[in-house]
Amino acid sequence: MAVRLRLMRMGKKKQPVYRVVAADSRSPRDGRFIEIVGTYEPRREPSVIKIDNAKAVGWLREGAKPSDRVEKLLKISGAWEAFEAGKTADEVAAEVAAEAAKAEAAAGAEA
Repeated sequence: MAVRLRLMRMGKKKQPVYRVVAADSRSPRDGRFIEIVGTYEPRREPSVIKIDNAKAVGWLREGAKPSDRVEKLLKISGAWEAFEAGKTADEVAAEVAAEAAKAEAAAGAEA
């Protein structure tokens, strides 16, 4: 069974909300899935990306292939870097949070 990390469309007509799911590559886009990994809301300003990095890295280590869009979302959330570096998702999330705090402190100091 070939597992893919991909988007599953939810929401109303012309108002999409997506789930990031681990699914068999043969199942339909909005059909069966194995596990929900996160959500993506592109219509919000800014877009909302909520991904459980530990689940995502776990699936990537088991051989799941992400779709192109999901790979971009994983890079934004930090899960892709954790997968490539061989770190746990929590370590990478802590690094990202530290960088964000530094940027926020720098912005506060300028004001």
